[in-house]
Amino acid sequence: MPISYLEARVRTTTTATTVLTCLLAGVLVAGCGGETGAGASADELLEDANAAMRGLKSVRVDTTSTAAKGGTVTNRLVTDLEGRCTARTTFSEGGSLEQIRMGDTDYVRPDRAYLEKWKGGKGATGEQKLWIKSPADAARPGDGRSDCTRPFVSFGTAKKGKSTRVGGREAVELTVTDEEDRGGTYTFSVATEGEPYLLRAVYEGTEYDTTTSFGGFDEPLDIRAPEPDQVVDAQDAPR
Repeated sequence: MPISYLEARVRTTTTATTVLTCLLAGVLVAGCGGETGAGASADELLEDANAAMRGLKSVRVDTTSTAAKGGTVTNRLVTDLEGRCTARTTFSEGGSLEQIRMGDTDYVRPDRAYLEKWKGGKGATGEQKLWIKSPADAARPGDGRSDCTRPFVSFGTAKKGKSTRVGGREAVELTVTDEEDRGGTYTFSVATEGEPYLLRAVYEGTEYDTTTSFGGFDEPLDIRAPEPDQVVDAQDAPR
């Protein structure tokens, strides 16, 4: 199954995949909040958090995005924030897509449910175990592939909110609105103990809601390319 088919098919499926396009482009988590001192302003907290997140060597990002018209996309990304990462994207309407990025090369593996749903395959049995090898720069927004990098920059107008706990850690909520996104609100939960990491980002909009959680800060990564006998080159895949 060629990558070009994956790109074309995923782009034209449901509203949920439109949400995924925004997610993978980094729009939903482009601004990230932070916290250091109790007397710091919301903008200062955001800048501190951005700096802490940009300084990481690895992080895990779990995202769930639900469209107002129905359909949910979930994504787990484990990344060194440079050129090595793994991702798994699951569509509520059927199937999932795995990805390993090693620098300039992507390995993508759709599962059997994905193939049956989006390609309309009938009568297939067993799991789909092959990975499709493709240049990383061939990825397009909405094709299901993730980028290893993230911007972690501030935007909009930030206000301090209430104290909270996320994953057992004390945090403060920062609410951000952006005049270019009418009707949308971002709420960033930022650690107030230890490093001022961004722990959670929630976007509530008119067309979709998204919750993104961050963890695994600076944990060791073991990211490897698939075994050669499990890989087919995109150019050699049947069309």
